[in-house]
Amino acid sequence: MNIRRIVLDVDKAIARPSLLDVAKAIDTVTGVEAFDITVTEIDLETVGTIITVEGVDIDYESLIQRIESTGAMVHSLDELVVGSRDVAGAERRR
Repeated sequence: MNIRRIVLDVDKAIARPSLLDVAKAIDTVTGVEAFDITVTEIDLETVGTIITVEGVDIDYESLIQRIESTGAMVHSLDELVVGSRDVAGAERRR
């Protein structure tokens, strides 16, 4: 399955790992060409982030394992794009 884009909801502790530690881990995953880590919220103990990863044939299992090996926790898979081309996302119905 050719995974082209993955959007993950990931939390990390305030002190460790750093965003650079998480970025270094993601950068080693097969198929990753580019990624973005956006901080969405900060509280006393944790930092919430959304991580968007793009590439060709991204190794999903390795991606999750590498992120969690830093001490961060993947909470959910929020978007997945698969195939030979990109697909425009549909807006959520409310």
